[in-house]
Amino acid sequence: MKQNLLLKIQDFGQSIWQDYIQGNIILSGELKQLIDEDGIRGVTSNPSVFDTAITGSRDYDEDIRAMALEDKSIEEI
Repeated sequence: MKQNLLLKIQDFGQSIWQDYIQGNIILSGELKQLIDEDGIRGVTSNPSVFDTAITGSRDYDEDIRAMALEDKSIEEI
């Protein structure tokens, strides 16, 4: 069986972090799989990551729509 190179990096005291946080990877179990099988040790976030997650999928549409119907401001949403 081929060795998982992401796990091998841990031997050098390094950690791999996911720079992607769309909701579907959490709900589908994909993030858990990345942690369990590939040794992912964290998830980064910044405005660009969130912009990509929100505008690049429909994962958050229902939540955004519900908050808008509750008259939440853009800042609150």
